[in-house]
Amino acid sequence: MTSSEANAKKKLLIYAHYYHPDVASTGQILKELAEGMLPSFEITVICVVPSYTGAVAAEYKTRMFYYEEMNGVKVIRIRVPEFTKSSKLSRVKNIVSYFVGAMIATFKAGKMDYVYSISQPPILGGLIGVWGKWVKRAKYIYNIQDFNPEQTIAVKYSDNKLILNAMLWFDKFSSRSADKVILVGRDMVETLKARFQGKKVPNHTFINNWINEKEIYPLPADHEQVLAFKRKYGLVNKFVIMYSGNIGLYYDLENMMPVIKRFKDRNDVVFAFIGEGSVRHQLISYKEKHDLENVVFIPYQKKSDLIYSLNAGDVHWCINAQGIKGISVPSKLYGIMAAGKPILGVLEQGSEARLIMEESQCGYVTEPGSYNEVEAIINRLLSEKDSSVRSEMSERARAYLVKNLTKDVSINKYILEISN
Repeated sequence: MTSSEANAKKKLLIYAHYYHPDVASTGQILKELAEGMLPSFEITVICVVPSYTGAVAAEYKTRMFYYEEMNGVKVIRIRVPEFTKSSKLSRVKNIVSYFVGAMIATFKAGKMDYVYSISQPPILGGLIGVWGKWVKRAKYIYNIQDFNPEQTIAVKYSDNKLILNAMLWFDKFSSRSADKVILVGRDMVETLKARFQGKKVPNHTFINNWINEKEIYPLPADHEQVLAFKRKYGLVNKFVIMYSGNIGLYYDLENMMPVIKRFKDRNDVVFAFIGEGSVRHQLISYKEKHDLENVVFIPYQKKSDLIYSLNAGDVHWCINAQGIKGISVPSKLYGIMAAGKPILGVLEQGSEARLIMEESQCGYVTEPGSYNEVEAIINRLLSEKDSSVRSEMSERARAYLVKNLTKDVSINKYILEISN
């Protein structure tokens, strides 16, 4: 590429909230999206300093803004206060600090042709994109990863109708203000249409999230690093049923613990939870109260080690709480399929994740709240652990992902949709 061609590239501003090296799934996706679009756009990202777990490193506590370049992407980081995930007030302070900081940082980003934001943090993610459109006089692409307040309502995080109605009004405003809305599930397209009752529905399209299939792929059970991970956390010679991801409000995990309790005397199985989140301490308390020795909690894994932790599971949970259909798509699904692992799905009929599971035939799935059926599926998986059923599921999961859900497939769609 000549210098004149490089100078001709359009400029794209991305509001990311979290960005690499933060381990938030959206932060990882946006890193790959930004770097993948570099041949087509000159990209600047506005995000917080690394702080997804709540803590802020000392090197990010002295200034309001930090300027970095990561693999060709310009990054403006905003200092935010530390927070505790179990404290609503500290989380609100953290999020508002990002929002105000992002508004200011917009003036520091230079001329832009396009502005792109995601629906995180809820409501404010869309509004900061509208702000960027106004300030930069740019085209605005709004990527809705989760619908709010619908998600807030589904998990009963708030029942204040005044606040919920205000949230809905503002997010509809963000959607209407966007030149294009990008959704990550077929079920989410229907939610957008329902929001506007089929009238003056914003210009929209659907693009799946993805996983980098070259970074996450199946490994043999006796792989050295996989065995090292199993030894470290007591998983050797066990049938490992794994949950890997955010241990938060949207996954009905607290109600899964009594189901797991029914298997407390099975020495051949272990239930492994990898990650952090607002309900993790409740799950640990339940484990301790009921002496569930075959339940283990494991910290977040570095992205470079994710391939080993995912491959350490024999079966992976993919769970959403009741009411999440059409609101959110669990991104953990893609990592599980990339590693070629069977899935124990607890997902609503017609939801994007369940549609993918049914199309790929990569596991067993039931409705949220069907706890006896979840128990039956676990028993079935245990009875089949030495058969060829799991390996066949594994092969189908990986094959479907490679064909339909790779990074290049989705990023090329983003480039086309933004350019057009």
